[in-house]
Amino acid sequence: MTAVDTGFSTESSSRSAERVRLFAQPAAVLLIVAGVLIWVFSSELTATEKETLNAAGLFAALRDHLAMTVVVTAIVVAVAVPLGVLVTRPWAKWAAPVFLAVANIGQAAPALGVLVLWFIVTGATGGLWVAALPLAFYSLLPVLRNTMVGLQQVDPSLIDAGRGIGMSASGVLWRVEFPLAIPLILAGLRTSLVLAVGTATFGMFVNAGGFGLLIDTGYKLNLTKVLITGSVLAVALALLVDWLGAVAEQFFGPKGLR
Repeated sequence: MTAVDTGFSTESSSRSAERVRLFAQPAAVLLIVAGVLIWVFSSELTATEKETLNAAGLFAALRDHLAMTVVVTAIVVAVAVPLGVLVTRPWAKWAAPVFLAVANIGQAAPALGVLVLWFIVTGATGGLWVAALPLAFYSLLPVLRNTMVGLQQVDPSLIDAGRGIGMSASGVLWRVEFPLAIPLILAGLRTSLVLAVGTATFGMFVNAGGFGLLIDTGYKLNLTKVLITGSVLAVALALLVDWLGAVAEQFFGPKGLR
């Protein structure tokens, strides 16, 4: 008798692997960061390296990098999610290709080019907001596209059922469509978060600080330890943000779809 594969074992294995990854990823990141910092501070540092590699300097770089990431993410969510909802409404569907094209331009353009161009056009002296606005434009596409796709993939029969039991259009949107679109929206946000952390390393070009300052200093002055420390910390932060996105997908998605 031929066994029938119901898919439950595969699904269970996939979920188990995801749970293991949720615990293993932050642990691996913390071990790598700890190893690099122990290696750096246990070795002999030059006077220039001591000026850069100290607790106050590293915490300042972390603070600036996190500030850029948080502001970029807040701008992306505040713009992309409402815009994605708007262009999926029947009366505004004609605008979807226009906004996607604009977001695609931001994604296709080099992040450093967008950042420096914005800096020149505004004539600003630099700082957090000078970096955050163009980087948000660069990170906009994943959330906008996933919001649109998530809402468009909702079964029309569910929408009809909601309207059939007396829900208003806004009630169907927030109680039926949006909850079902949450997994895709969170996946897009997770991608945008990683993009924001990666591109925030360019913030040093407009006096916004961050780990990019360590990377640039280490490269220009040929300070290998400074360069490695800045690079490892930037990568570690990106991996931790990716992990937070995975946790959000697990705990904030609809219970029936987890």
